[in-house]
Amino acid sequence: MSSTCNCIFCITPPHMIERIMQQGSTKQKDRAFKVLTHSAELRGRRQSLINVKLDVARAAQAVKFRQVYDAGFTQDLPGNLVRTEGQAAVGDAAANEAYDGAGFTWDLYNEIYNRNSIDDQGMHIISTVHYGKGYDNAFWDGQQMVYGDGDEDLPESERLFNRFTISRDIIGHELTHGVTQFEAKLNYAGQSGALNESFSDVFGSLVKQHSLNQTAADADWLIGQGLLTANVKGVALRSMKDPGTAYDDPVLGRDPQPGHMKDYVNTASDNGGVHINSGIPNKAFYICASEIGGYAWQKAGQIWYQTLRDKLTPSSSFQDAADQTYAVAGTLYGTGSAEQKAVQKAWNEVGIVIAVSQKKGCLGSAGGLF
Repeated sequence: MSSTCNCIFCITPPHMIERIMQQGSTKQKDRAFKVLTHSAELRGRRQSLINVKLDVARAAQAVKFRQVYDAGFTQDLPGNLVRTEGQAAVGDAAANEAYDGAGFTWDLYNEIYNRNSIDDQGMHIISTVHYGKGYDNAFWDGQQMVYGDGDEDLPESERLFNRFTISRDIIGHELTHGVTQFEAKLNYAGQSGALNESFSDVFGSLVKQHSLNQTAADADWLIGQGLLTANVKGVALRSMKDPGTAYDDPVLGRDPQPGHMKDYVNTASDNGGVHINSGIPNKAFYICASEIGGYAWQKAGQIWYQTLRDKLTPSSSFQDAADQTYAVAGTLYGTGSAEQKAVQKAWNEVGIVIAVSQKKGCLGSAGGLF
């Protein structure tokens, strides 16, 4: 079946690919150009499934069901089935990582948030590996996951990216774009788009933390740890703990993410900087989770999940996210609770003040901070 990608959210930020086109070797530039143009074609159709009822396979009950396909280095989806639910591991690391990562994601959403798969209606989780030749990206297309192999076919000295199934948080990130698609439907531009990216980073990190049984203090808070090769001066695509520090490399450039509203980047690129300004709400979540302590997927994660599920709209801003996470924390844990104070502190430290009516103890109007 031919690829029909309609709701595309890719993990590799455009600014990184553009930098490779400027500073990379001839082979790296050629690859980056192909990735950038292909991603742009996909992105142009990304919104069409937002309000469409999908005809996809679903389980009648909350039962995990995964299938992994092999595209055979073509762009035809889904490809040939290589592993299905309950089968033993196969002799393909990418297929096994895609299978396991989908399972870790399903487990977090089901066990912690009582969610029945990506759409909350038992959607089967379909993944395709070995997509294209030298495709330096991974994406959720509105119906399934798709993974490229990175630079495994290039000479070792020119490789920048490992295979895109290598990081559990990447898998959780991309599948969370599916959750957002079925819930808040955050528009993929400007602040709502940066929130879309941030919620994916938050739950991508929580997928990894939950699967490894890590506390907030133990977690690395990196997105894409292990994706960059030893040729790159960097540790990941993004750092939630310290935005702007994930990499600083002659070819990839320097991580441009801000961690505070004073450094908010106004740009027409990347749909208004959705992969850049997401660093601000990312850091807010990290601060909140660290302030609460323990397992981040429990209280902090519950606040963010219920906000995404119940409170945000397609056009929500950072201020909306701050106000609503504060309100949800009050509902879940009590007005003035340590959890609610942690939410308030977190947003305040990234430059977003939550307006609270002192008289009534309710939300007021915050005015413009950005």
